Amino acid sequence: MHIVNHEIEKYCELHSEKESPLLQKVNRETHLEVLMPRMLSGHLQGRFLAMISKMIRPNCILEIGTFTGYAALCLAEGLTNNGKLITIDVNEELADKVKQYFALSEKASQLHYINGNAQTIIPTINEKFDLVFIDADKKNYALYYEMVFDKVISGGYIIADNVLWSGKVVDDSVKKDADTIAMHAYNELMFNDERVEPFLLPLRDGLMICRKK
Repeated sequence: MHIVNHEIEKYCELHSEKESPLLQKVNRETHLEVLMPRMLSGHLQGRFLAMISKMIRPNCILEIGTFTGYAALCLAEGLTNNGKLITIDVNEELADKVKQYFALSEKASQLHYINGNAQTIIPTINEKFDLVFIDADKKNYALYYEMVFDKVISGGYIIADNVLWSGKVVDDSVKKDADTIAMHAYNELMFNDERVEPFLLPLRDGLMICRKK
């Protein structure tokens, strides 16, 4: 299901900042060489993530779910000069590709890629995050949220991707699968958590943006 009209999306892309040559390369090669390329954030969402990061000017970002590194490169654009981005992904097959892309970035020294299970890695990270981006296995979104919450500064942001799950969260014509149920449960959790200010943005596949009070 297309949540936003395709022509509207293209118009928005045409009137938004262009992808850098590196992002174009990641986008192109992901679609040519990697299974399920739609998992990549893409031009419009990538520009949004970059803009948010530039507004916040984070010292430390955590990303859970790297895929081929597109979103991480976008988020890193707003880092302070001494800031860092830590990104975690369990997929070993994409590790070398991600590292190659990161090495080409102007922010290369600030990008820290960890290949492994986020559930075991997050507790070992002794950092305070200004911004967390969750884009991993959907069934564990709520778990990741609780794991990172105390590591996020007051006034910091937690952003989760795919929370509309191709519109399935509101489609009552079909039986809800496990991921759809998980996404709806996560949205409900954010809406009812008085510790945050939630905002669900219908961009691409849905972004739940929460500001920690």
